[in-house]
Amino acid sequence: MTTTRRAFGALAAGAALATLAPAATASAAPRHRRLITHDDFRHGLRRWAVELERGGTVTASRGVLDVDVPAGATIWFRRPLVGAYLLEYTATPVSAGGANDRVSDLNNFWNAVDVRSPDDLFATARGGALAEYDYLRTYYVGYGANTNTTTRLRRYVGEPGVRPLVHDYTEPLLVANEPNRVRIVSDGSTVRWWNNGRLVFDYSDPEPYTGGHFAFRTTWSHFRISDFRVWSLFPDWQTL
Repeated sequence: MTTTRRAFGALAAGAALATLAPAATASAAPRHRRLITHDDFRHGLRRWAVELERGGTVTASRGVLDVDVPAGATIWFRRPLVGAYLLEYTATPVSAGGANDRVSDLNNFWNAVDVRSPDDLFATARGGALAEYDYLRTYYVGYGANTNTTTRLRRYVGEPGVRPLVHDYTEPLLVANEPNRVRIVSDGSTVRWWNNGRLVFDYSDPEPYTGGHFAFRTTWSHFRISDFRVWSLFPDWQTL
């Protein structure tokens, strides 16, 4: 009887551990990944393409991508990203009395393709106004957008005036001068966007966009961005 009870206890303990395992690893980094590209922002903008609606300044030096703009700005990473990957960066909204220090719009495009030039995103000119990006097929997050009142995930389909909304939240929002450590997961139909360890968007796309370009996007704001990294994910990577 004692042996039977011990065996049952071991089985029960094992079941409990199996139940708890997903929660225990929910915030862990993938075990199998490889750094495929990065930028330490010490060598200028040679790896980026900048599109500005009404000017402003975008500089990369001393480890910081500084984006200080009075209107729309999109800063594209020139290298396309394909396959399963994890993208990371840190962005801090600056509020220090500057003309553009409006805490708003930590936004991203990723897996973006322009339907007008699907083989080369940069063959089509764009001027930084948001409506010009309606021709993209892409995922788009607007975090703390609309003067820091909304946080949304959209799936653009390449049609003017059509920006399908996937999720629409009133929080989380930006906090002035506080860093946002962003992680984006693109893995087949799995689309995830994290901020400071919190899973903000978790979307399963039945017709996923699996490759294209990444961009920082904002409007009338001032951000300091650092630690840009992209990791290739192997097939047996763990859930973030």
